[in-house]
Amino acid sequence: MALQYTFPEDFWWGSATSATQIEGAASEDGKGLNIWDYWYSKEPNRFFNGVGPETTSDFYHTYKEDIQRMKDIGHNSFRFSISWARLIPGGEGDVNEEAAAFYHRVIDELLAQDIEPFANLFHFDMPLEMQEKGGWESREVVDAYAVFAEKCFELFGEKVQKWFTFNEPIVPVEGGYLYDFHYPNVVDFKRAVQVAYHTIIAHAKAVEVFKKRSIPNGKIGTILNLTPSYPRSQNPADLRASRIADLFFNRSFLDPMVKGEFPEELTAILREHGQLPEMLEGDKELVKRNTAELLGVNYYQPRRVKAKEHLPNPYGPFMLDWYFDLYEMPGRKMNPYRGWEIYEKGVYDIMINLRDNYGNIESFISENGMGVQDEERFMENGQIQDDYRIDFIREHLKWLHRAIQEGCNAKGYHLWSFMDNWSWMNAYKNRYGFFSVNIETQERTPKKSAGWITEVSKNNGF
Repeated sequence: MALQYTFPEDFWWGSATSATQIEGAASEDGKGLNIWDYWYSKEPNRFFNGVGPETTSDFYHTYKEDIQRMKDIGHNSFRFSISWARLIPGGEGDVNEEAAAFYHRVIDELLAQDIEPFANLFHFDMPLEMQEKGGWESREVVDAYAVFAEKCFELFGEKVQKWFTFNEPIVPVEGGYLYDFHYPNVVDFKRAVQVAYHTIIAHAKAVEVFKKRSIPNGKIGTILNLTPSYPRSQNPADLRASRIADLFFNRSFLDPMVKGEFPEELTAILREHGQLPEMLEGDKELVKRNTAELLGVNYYQPRRVKAKEHLPNPYGPFMLDWYFDLYEMPGRKMNPYRGWEIYEKGVYDIMINLRDNYGNIESFISENGMGVQDEERFMENGQIQDDYRIDFIREHLKWLHRAIQEGCNAKGYHLWSFMDNWSWMNAYKNRYGFFSVNIETQERTPKKSAGWITEVSKNNGF
């Protein structure tokens, strides 16, 4: 069978996950508490079906078999995160030797199976003691993170070449400081801006530390959820709404982390409303000097916006939605199980933007995926027939392939996720994996998509 879509040699086929979402063993072997362990202990009712982070998918104990499964379905790369609270309980002080040994075992097992480890340093999982010092609002926590990063490079740098400072750094800003879906459940725009700013400083400090270590063939970058903002129409008011949505949600991190500069229009808006963060002398130069060498792009759905229908209350607190309203495009294609729009061309639009406006930075799709509730509905002969997931991946890959043909520097595709995993407040509500996980027995079962991706990876195309 002739392949219609062939990908470049050494294309990265794999998947992504994070420590809190799969490891479990949340109170084993000296791991400290993170904000999720703590919040769940206080408000378990806020988590779907009351399922917390204690056991999740038990990767801490089953990593060996799981990595074998990754190999079986054609993975040549895998992104995981290192739990700050596990490696350095409390966020500062001595390394937990049992944690270091665990991550060494995981990395060694990946390498033994010819799967390249991609290590991410922070995925929403602030150590509780660091949060009590103010989390990313605190400069002290930024410095503690830089020390944690240095420890990781020191411990694992000889084995791991691809490093990432953050996953979706805007999410803790939105969730923790604007929209109340992450701990510490603050709604305060000014504090949100400070958190975002310090995250960018933390990224730059980690990159600086990384460069000093000079890991052979090492590259450091970050992972951003880039969501194109599409205007309702070409009317100037709609175009402005989409431009400002793009500024807040995409360029706020993309510009400083990739170009080393803050967008002037964003700075002007924050200044106008008295929302600029506190900055220290030398910050600007630090950010300029320490940009990402590699960019992971998480893409799930587009953002569609229109001009404001009603003027905001000028006396109320400043919020992002002073500038735009969300817009539901008629006739849009939906994931009916999750309520998200499916727009595959978004992948192509992001890549073209990176090619044309961000120096064609080396990048890859670091997350893309389709969450579906109650997948047992699609069970036939003991296997979940997730044709909807196969279609979803295939159609996104077609657009990624086109972007590569047009000169975009895209090096791989990672699905979210290898197996069903715990997803913050949603716990196991929506399933994303190539493998289903029975959270009672921890049994893994390949879905139909696992067989499909095995062939795609083997043939380097379809």
